[in-house]
Amino acid sequence: MKFFGRRKLRWTVLTSAPGGKAGEQWGDTWFARDLVDALRKQGQDAHTTSRQNAHSLEREKDDVVVVLRGLNEVKPNRSKKNSIWILWVISHPELVTEEEASRYDVVFAASNHWKPDFVDVRPLLQATNPSRFTPSAGIADAGDQVLFVGSTRGVFRPIVKDAMEANLALSLYGVGWQEYVEVDQIKAEFLANDQLPHAYASAQVVLNDHHRFMADTGFLSNRLFDAAATGARIISDPALGLSEVFGDHVRTYSSVEELAAIASDVDAAFPNKDERMKFANEIAEKHSFTARAKELIAYVKAKQSQS
Repeated sequence: MKFFGRRKLRWTVLTSAPGGKAGEQWGDTWFARDLVDALRKQGQDAHTTSRQNAHSLEREKDDVVVVLRGLNEVKPNRSKKNSIWILWVISHPELVTEEEASRYDVVFAASNHWKPDFVDVRPLLQATNPSRFTPSAGIADAGDQVLFVGSTRGVFRPIVKDAMEANLALSLYGVGWQEYVEVDQIKAEFLANDQLPHAYASAQVVLNDHHRFMADTGFLSNRLFDAAATGARIISDPALGLSEVFGDHVRTYSSVEELAAIASDVDAAFPNKDERMKFANEIAEKHSFTARAKELIAYVKAKQSQS
């Protein structure tokens, strides 16, 4: 299988998201589309599909399948000889088992620190699309004072609860918040993905949080990369390895009082606008989907040269 340099390869990116309208509200869907776009720009024949189509006969045409591991497991359907199956764990690493990992040619993880004892993993952090998430998407500080975009996940997410207790001027977008806050505190139940760049770029502060296990194992939220690429100021819960990637451009807090103090004086708490714009360019260069696509292609090329 040494044809890498002679023709484009067919890639399919499989997501944990459902198909149809429901999948449009999953971040995994947009993540997959951005990865596919980046692969195509590198000369590959790339497509994406939802978990329902994981075992379609279309897999017989695939040279490479990238499974974005989230909430649901996908079992490789190796109907094509010498196809390469890549597991990229972008969330919920606690769900990945030794049996699942063993089915793949390689396991990438969106963490520099997750090192399970049952499989060797290669770090491959989450990413952003700087053609959409860019400082030019909005006018800095002209939008929401404190912005949070996300559903409840069935709980009163701590960072939202803390923001309410700190009396921050919170603009809240997401499903399910009626159970926890007054209706007039919810700006909308849904913010379309194509509106996110403007919302992040124009907000004074963007709030970010993690599932606890993901924070403890260094799985940094995709929201961090998207918001940082717009030059936004970001306040987050603590996460392993966060400062290694984002430095002082993301501030963490450990109490309601500290959250209130950071949000009340953002000029003192964060780098100035010029420094944030410079960092946004660094994120665009180092953490774009193009950069991630190049890493995946390099792995496949090396794998094929061994066969």
